[in-house]
Amino acid sequence: MFKVTLNGANRLDIELSGKLDADEMKIALDELVDKSKNIENGRMLYEIIDFHLPSLGAIGVELSRLPELFGLIKRFDRVAVLTDKTWLKKASELEGMLYPSLEIKAFDRNQKVAAEAWLADLS
Repeated sequence: MFKVTLNGANRLDIELSGKLDADEMKIALDELVDKSKNIENGRMLYEIIDFHLPSLGAIGVELSRLPELFGLIKRFDRVAVLTDKTWLKKASELEGMLYPSLEIKAFDRNQKVAAEAWLADLS
């Protein structure tokens, strides 16, 4: 499951659970692009509940849309990642280093209040 919720004018909340196949990935990316199209200086709360590697077909769908996804990333300033997996925390913060204009910070899933406070901080 990949659920995208618009939370105010400049924030998206994303929930990921389970394994995505190609069809689910296409729907998820369509929804992500659609709901982020009017966002500027955005914030994102990305909660990874039960992570499974996506299918090869899903990875292919994502790779085919990389140029569009890179454009989408430019709409966001901060991403808070909620996960209980240490390796996902490290990977998400490493990914943040690849995009100088995007700050990614990982939190334990039970730190949602702290993650939301960090996202709301405009300093």
